[in-house]
Amino acid sequence: MLYTGSCHCGRIRFEAEGVVDSGLACNCSICSRKGSLLWFLPRDQLRLLTPEADAATYLFNKHVIKHRFCPACGIHPYGEGAGPDGKAMAAINLRTLENFDLENVPVKHYDGRSA
Repeated sequence: MLYTGSCHCGRIRFEAEGVVDSGLACNCSICSRKGSLLWFLPRDQLRLLTPEADAATYLFNKHVIKHRFCPACGIHPYGEGAGPDGKAMAAINLRTLENFDLENVPVKHYDGRSA
């Protein structure tokens, strides 16, 4: 399935293709503050519809995940990093998808605070 998403002001827009079978709620210091619900997919299944330069990047801790956010409205629509196998991955904030119903998405909880 093809989904579209954006930050609040629309400066960052994207498409993501795949099946949303669950969302991940992480309790690490950044995810708990953002309140994001993450869907992981291969990076090549995320296509930016706006210039990559429009998104700002925040790195912290081990500097391995690019937390991408809009410098205008502050919304964090996605992140980029590598999966355990080393392949490029994207983490889509499900809350930024358009016309998407979160009610039926099973949520997995991850203890990122202890990782």
